[in-house]
Amino acid sequence: MNYVLLILGMALVTYVIRAAVFVLGERLTFAPVVRTALGFVPVTVLTAIIVPMTVSPHGNGAELTWRNPQLVAAVVAVVVCALTRRTLLTIAVSLAVFFFWQLVVLR
Repeated sequence: MNYVLLILGMALVTYVIRAAVFVLGERLTFAPVVRTALGFVPVTVLTAIIVPMTVSPHGNGAELTWRNPQLVAAVVAVVVCALTRRTLLTIAVSLAVFFFWQLVVLR
């Protein structure tokens, strides 16, 4: 029963926060520092999702070795992005490295 109350409480808080933005609309103004901080939310959320999947793909602790294809592809993606600043090229190269590493190097 505690889990049900916890889930309902989280749903209620989420609904109230989102509804407040829609209901208040234009009347809700944020300070410049809050606007700046909100600009970092997408990057923070993506980092929080991607880093654990890259560093610990099997959930058994950090796998910081050359045998981790996710980590190798992520390092390549960072290098390609830093050098070219082209998103599609970064995705294509890192996917190619990931599959090459998984299917050829680790076999």
